[in-house]
Amino acid sequence: MRQIRKLWGILSRPSARYSLGALLTVGVGAGIMLWGGFNWAMELSNTEAFCISCHEMRDNVYQEYRGTIHDANRSGVRAICADCHVPKEWGHKVFRKVMATNELFHKIIGSVNTKEKFEAARLELAQHVWESMKATDSRECRNCHLMVGMDLEKQKPRARAQHVDAKQTGETCIDCHKGIAHKAVHKELEKPAEATEEEEFVL
Repeated sequence: MRQIRKLWGILSRPSARYSLGALLTVGVGAGIMLWGGFNWAMELSNTEAFCISCHEMRDNVYQEYRGTIHDANRSGVRAICADCHVPKEWGHKVFRKVMATNELFHKIIGSVNTKEKFEAARLELAQHVWESMKATDSRECRNCHLMVGMDLEKQKPRARAQHVDAKQTGETCIDCHKGIAHKAVHKELEKPAEATEEEEFVL
């Protein structure tokens, strides 16, 4: 009975030492829950289901991705949206998520909420992605593909020559592999510009 009273006394009138301990325990517990919740939310937003939950992605680029080598292949290894568009490293990942708030803004105002709007903007959108990948030396590509791990002797002659050249010139994956999972809009940049009326007259 005495022990119970003593325990009750401690709980009902904690000393400074016990108060500090309780505060630290609650703080650590809350920190773990917040940290875990934050990481859980980040990982949830990396799932394929989340990425195609908006019709802009589901009806456009996702349909182009279906059936490509990154979606279906003999080995059964798939690369989903986040594998190519979200960094694995925690710091880079958080930065990418912060930058993605701009995409939420455009979702709200309906910048590409129709097929026509999306097609009109897609070259510019693609160029932003290419620039980002170029700036990071195709970091997300290299999560799966490492130049040093390639057995060039087993590659076809054209691919082997291009990879050797890429090593020497410092090119990165995205320099040659645009349009590998989506519509090859980069080919629009290769088209010669249409001649103006003045140019046609001169010709």
